[in-house]
Amino acid sequence: MTESPMPPPSDPGGYGAPPPPGYGYGAPPPPGYGYGGYGPAPQLSPQDERLWAMLAHLGGLVLGFLASLIVLLVQGEKSAFVRRQAVEALNFQITLLIASIVSFVLLFVLIGFILLPVVLIGGLVLMIVAGVKANAGEDYRYPVNLRLVK
Repeated sequence: MTESPMPPPSDPGGYGAPPPPGYGYGAPPPPGYGYGGYGPAPQLSPQDERLWAMLAHLGGLVLGFLASLIVLLVQGEKSAFVRRQAVEALNFQITLLIASIVSFVLLFVLIGFILLPVVLIGGLVLMIVAGVKANAGEDYRYPVNLRLVK
């Protein structure tokens, strides 16, 4: 017959160490436990602000206006800088889309063969410049932009 182990004398119930004081139902979570969704949205660090602003501009190379729209909706409340840059990038992507459609239609009048490459190369260059400026923490405003989204 084997004996069951006896709890140590400092643990009379045999359940392990007692929980820390103030921890349980109704107690706040320990520091660093995570964002619970209550109160204002947490602020972004300056490094994260620059990253998201740059992604709002350069994301247009891959996703068009969807990249800046996603950045605006996800990170816009957390930083005024990110919001300004995402709105600027969204407006530029809409402007670029309109200019591309007009240039495509003008292909039938032959001027579109000149205008379409100018629009696309100009858009590419301006998006790269805007991404570099945003990564440096500078506000960038596109020189040719319809300000549709405020």
